Amino acid sequence: MKVEQLSIFLENKFGRLSEVARLLGSAGVNIRTLTISDSSDFGILRCIVNDNEKAVRILKENGITVSKTEVVAVEVPDKPGGLAQVLSFLEQEKINVEYMYAFLEHRSDDAIIIFRFDDNDSAIRVLSEHGVKIISGKKVYEM
Repeated sequence: MKVEQLSIFLENKFGRLSEVARLLGSAGVNIRTLTISDSSDFGILRCIVNDNEKAVRILKENGITVSKTEVVAVEVPDKPGGLAQVLSFLEQEKINVEYMYAFLEHRSDDAIIIFRFDDNDSAIRVLSEHGVKIISGKKVYEM
């Protein structure tokens, strides 16, 4: 029930993000969701794509550093308090959220939130016990 996310390390300079988007697009790789964080020297583009193997190959062939990370996709009610409720289940079990980002799936009334936990397996267990829907990687890649 985990999702494979790509972490792409980019120099913090003009055109670098555009280059990655262009390379992936030209290869027919569709970005499903993404987030980017930066420092003064570099940025980390975290994304989920429809074809991880092709994306990694294309990026590495073009000298771009990329790694894979397991994350968890969780369906959260898209209403006030929906996220707070899910986080409370994790808090009770002392499971830490390292980072997260969200997107809306246009065929649903729920939001999809991508989480990176300090213990993904425990988080999946706790959330499932509380009836929170965990989305498979296959479904996320196809959205």
